[in-house]
Amino acid sequence: MASMCFFPFSIYFHHKNPLATTRALGVCKPLLRSSSQIKSMTITKDESPIRRSANYAPSLWSFDYIQSLPITYTGEYYETRANSLKKAVKTMIPKVVSNPLNCLELIDNLQRLGISYHFHEEINQVLEKIYDDYFKTQEQWNEMDMNLKALGFRLLRQHGYYVPQEIFDEFKHKVENVKGDIDVVGMLNMYEASFHSFENEIILDRVRDVTTEFLKESVDKIDRSSSLWSLVSHALELPLHRRVPRVEAKWFIEAYKETINPILMELAIIDFNMVQAIHLQDLKSSSSWWRNTCWDKKLSFSRDRLVENFLWTIGINYRPNFSLGRRRLTKINAIITTVDDVYDVYGTLDELKQFTYVITRWDINAIEELPDYMKICFLGFYNAINEITYDTLTSTGLLIFPYIKKAWADLCKAYMVEAQWYQTGYTPTLEEYLKNACVSISTPLTLVHCSFLTSVTSTQEILQCMERTDNIVRYSSLILRLADDLGTSSDEMARGDNPKSIQCYMRESGATEDEARSYIKKLIDKTWKKLNKEISDTDSSQFLKEFVDYATNIARMAQFMYGEGDGHGHSDVSKYHILSLLFNPIEGLH
Repeated sequence: MASMCFFPFSIYFHHKNPLATTRALGVCKPLLRSSSQIKSMTITKDESPIRRSANYAPSLWSFDYIQSLPITYTGEYYETRANSLKKAVKTMIPKVVSNPLNCLELIDNLQRLGISYHFHEEINQVLEKIYDDYFKTQEQWNEMDMNLKALGFRLLRQHGYYVPQEIFDEFKHKVENVKGDIDVVGMLNMYEASFHSFENEIILDRVRDVTTEFLKESVDKIDRSSSLWSLVSHALELPLHRRVPRVEAKWFIEAYKETINPILMELAIIDFNMVQAIHLQDLKSSSSWWRNTCWDKKLSFSRDRLVENFLWTIGINYRPNFSLGRRRLTKINAIITTVDDVYDVYGTLDELKQFTYVITRWDINAIEELPDYMKICFLGFYNAINEITYDTLTSTGLLIFPYIKKAWADLCKAYMVEAQWYQTGYTPTLEEYLKNACVSISTPLTLVHCSFLTSVTSTQEILQCMERTDNIVRYSSLILRLADDLGTSSDEMARGDNPKSIQCYMRESGATEDEARSYIKKLIDKTWKKLNKEISDTDSSQFLKEFVDYATNIARMAQFMYGEGDGHGHSDVSKYHILSLLFNPIEGLH
């Protein structure tokens, strides 16, 4: 498993003359080919190789359609109104501090509505007070209301406070003694809290089992038109901790329009629409870049999934100040998708060996040995990565090129292993498969790029923090890999691809497919617990907070994109969410 420490960090520095550094290391401004030159290139067809085809459907979202979309909810009127509402919310927070349950419910609503980032300092101050006043000692827990205990545990653990599982030690006993007179909201909050557990936290496992059983029995007894029924059904489908924040915000706004404080709701709607306008600007810029690569036409064997690739970036960070990061990560995601298809679908083994060699060397002169389609792929790839590294160096002085180059080489080597498995008909053990797949799923590469999109400006801070993220990267990668396999393996096996984790486990254990899928789901759950523990053990540096958010959101996006099938490869699976999150504003503003 590749770790985040891909390179000796002594390479990192702030150079007095960044341009001199780029020349010395062979990083150049991307002036290799214009889009018109690439468009004029023709691919010489070689009829001898037998090439596979995945028969990917064309994109649902054309360049002209994306560019024609109107961008509304911008300008002084909306900014002024949003600022006025934010001031009103800031006055609400101190008023509820004296009532800890009301205070925690307000924080929970702010998070679910997707607007808590506006009140970061206020929320931190309030949580610190609640922790000191109510959650530091066992004596404080004993007589605590179930809702307060559950909501406090969840929010405090989420924000890095240590609250032991023993806070729920008497839970099962109390539930058995009150039987039919149990608060559904309290049980729902207990259920959500249990998903912040670590490995071997037996008490929280018991809480989860009891609350899950209770909620499944209760959901049919609740009025289906009520907000409580929606919330319980939603939670049983997937717990809040594993949901993508931006997706949850849209759902929560629409589900609770009539019941949430109107000031909070108006701010949530106006903020969602204003941020969506920024996302649309980012998407239009990304769409122009994608069109200029000409890959959708020249590399027609590959998935044309620019909008789906952009959707991943919304899941990683939807906030307005991450605009540059979204544009860069969209390029990275699109390149990953295309290069993956070169290895997985189209390239012959000899071609792939040469392609891996060229990428590992990062030598533009070596592309003459490549077939034409690989030349086109490498040119677009080369230009995009050089542009990203050049811009980062000239704007911040951070030399990221050696790290980026090594991460891409690691990814392609992992792809090469899978190509060799396919060509030889080899079925790896589950352990062997996952060790390679946690690299080939591309999470380590994505998080390398993400690490340079944090607010960090000091290489010293990166030196101190990066080596501590190895396990976080590993667990995020594993969740993505396993969720991907659950959602895509049926289609991939039908077209004759390599065995995935499900098939590897079936071969090793003799399990049926249903049993193997159940095992993989349990492995995902176990990995989430490990990820929770790693997150809780990180310190409070700003770099680590941002990095942890990116890694956790990738894991969340995995279950979002593949929960109902292949939401990345099959546009019809993700179509509704793309319309909802990117193209359709929320109605209801006056």
